[in-house]
Amino acid sequence: MTNSTKPRLLSLDFFRGITVAAMIMVNNPGSWKYVYAPLEHSKWNGCTPTDLIFPFFLFIVGVSVPYAMGSKKEDPTQHRTLILHALRRAAILILIGLLLRIMFKWDFATLRFPGVLQRIGLVFGVIAILYIKTGKRTIQWVFGSLLIIYCLLMTVVPVPGTGVPSLEPEANLGAWLDRLIFTPSHLWAQSKTWDPEGLLSTMPAVSTGLFGVMVGSWLRRKDKDDAVKVSWMFVYGFIAVILALIWDPFFPINKSLWTSSFVLYTGGLGTMALAMSYWLIDVQQRNKYLTPFVAFGRNAITAYVLSALVPKFMSMIPIGEGSLSSWLNESVWNNIFSPYNASLASALFLVFLIWIPIAIMYRKNIIVKI
Repeated sequence: MTNSTKPRLLSLDFFRGITVAAMIMVNNPGSWKYVYAPLEHSKWNGCTPTDLIFPFFLFIVGVSVPYAMGSKKEDPTQHRTLILHALRRAAILILIGLLLRIMFKWDFATLRFPGVLQRIGLVFGVIAILYIKTGKRTIQWVFGSLLIIYCLLMTVVPVPGTGVPSLEPEANLGAWLDRLIFTPSHLWAQSKTWDPEGLLSTMPAVSTGLFGVMVGSWLRRKDKDDAVKVSWMFVYGFIAVILALIWDPFFPINKSLWTSSFVLYTGGLGTMALAMSYWLIDVQQRNKYLTPFVAFGRNAITAYVLSALVPKFMSMIPIGEGSLSSWLNESVWNNIFSPYNASLASALFLVFLIWIPIAIMYRKNIIVKI
C-alpha cells in the first residue's frame, strides 16, 4: 500500500473505473430471474454490453503496460528487473483469484482453477514480457498470428472423439482440452464440461492484451499531436470492428470461446472508447464529476476483491429467518420497485457500498499495488 503522487492518465483511470463499476453491477443483481437483457451475457454467439467488460479489462491492462514500463524498457539493464516484477505481479493475481475461490469453501477437490483474475495474471505476464523483450513489429505479428492460429484450431482441427471441428459449448476443442487437463470438479460450476476462461481461449485473450499494448504505445508517443492520435485511434478501432463483423459469419463473435472476431470487435470498441475519453478528459480537461469512476480505476484490484467478499459477508449476516442480502431484497427493494428495477437497485446499492472504502482511499491518495 503506497501513497502515490505519480501523474497518471486520467482517462485510463476513468475507463478502468467505469469498467470495474459495471462489473460489480452485472455480477450482483438482486435476482438472476429479473435482469435487463443488456446486463446479461450472450447465451452463446453475439455480444451484449456485459460481454464487453472482461475484454475491456484485458485491453486496459495492455494499455497500461507501455505507461508503466516504457521508460525503463529503453535501458536493457532494467529488463531482468522488469520481467521479474511482471512475473511476480502475474503470480499474485493468479493466487488472489484462487484464494477468493477457496476462502469460503476450503475444498481443493472442487477448486476451479481457471478464472477471471487467473486469466488476467497469465495475459499480463505474457504481454509484459513480449513488450519488454520485443519491438512493435514482433508484437503486431504475434497479435495477428495468435488470432489466425486460434481460428484454424477451432474451425479446422477435428475434436478428438468426434472426428469433426465444432464451436458448440461442450464439443469444441477448447472444452475437450479443459476436460483433458482438469477434472470436471475443477471447471466452471455451471457446466463442469467446459470453462469460459479455459486454457485454449487464453491464446486469443493474449491478443486482447496486445491490442491494448499497441494502443498504449501509440498513445504514449511524443512525436504525434493529440488530435492525430485520437483520429487514428478512431480509425483503427472502426476498422477492427468492421473486420470483426466480416469474420463473424465464419468464426462468430463469442465471449465464452473468446473468438478472434470477438478480440477485434471488443478491441475496436475499447480503442474508440479510450480515444473519446482521452480527448475529452486529458486533452479538453472536461473532468468534472469523474471522481467516483476514477476512484474505482485507481484501486481496481481492491474493488475487485471487495466485490467478491462483500456479497459473501452480506449473505452470512443473519436477519430474521434470512440474511442481510435477502432482507434488503425482500423488505426494501421489492417493496419500492418492480422486480426488474428492484434487482437493478440491489446491484447499484452494492456498487455504492463498495465505492465507500474506495472513495476514502482515493481521498487519502492511497493506491494498493501488487
